Amino acid sequence: MTDSALNDIPLTTLAGRPTTLAELTDGAALVVNVASKCGLTPQYEALEKLAKDYAARGLTVIGVPCNQFMGQEPGSPDEILTFCSTTYGVTFPLLAKSDVNGPGQHPLYAELTKAADDSGEAGDVQWNFEKFLLAPDGTVVRRFRPRTAPDAPEVVAAIEEVVPR
Repeated sequence: MTDSALNDIPLTTLAGRPTTLAELTDGAALVVNVASKCGLTPQYEALEKLAKDYAARGLTVIGVPCNQFMGQEPGSPDEILTFCSTTYGVTFPLLAKSDVNGPGQHPLYAELTKAADDSGEAGDVQWNFEKFLLAPDGTVVRRFRPRTAPDAPEVVAAIEEVVPR
């Protein structure tokens, strides 16, 4: 699959509307599998700050709810949306709940997980809040494991490299 084809993989928003990465963003994207009942859930706050701070420069944060890790995203679409907006003020796009690993893996994640992290390891998503930074052309630029905070210096530096000044 070409990098630009990554932008054209069919997706569904949390509200049930068909879309693609190309429709959700006209620049770089930070795609993150998210969960409401995880020890890492407070990362929503930093993700929302990145979304607001970099929106004008073309970064779109995209959350992908996933219930594959100890059932930590059990809610319905309405429950997820309400939790995210009322608890963390999330305004960035959220996609439909999806599998990021295994036989039901969403095609987006089938492509994203081919990218290696900084240690050279590709493959399955390790846990909630794994982050994939995509350049505007859909190329996966960096992969950050779950415990790397969204506002960690290496994440911010990587974003700075792919968004226009």
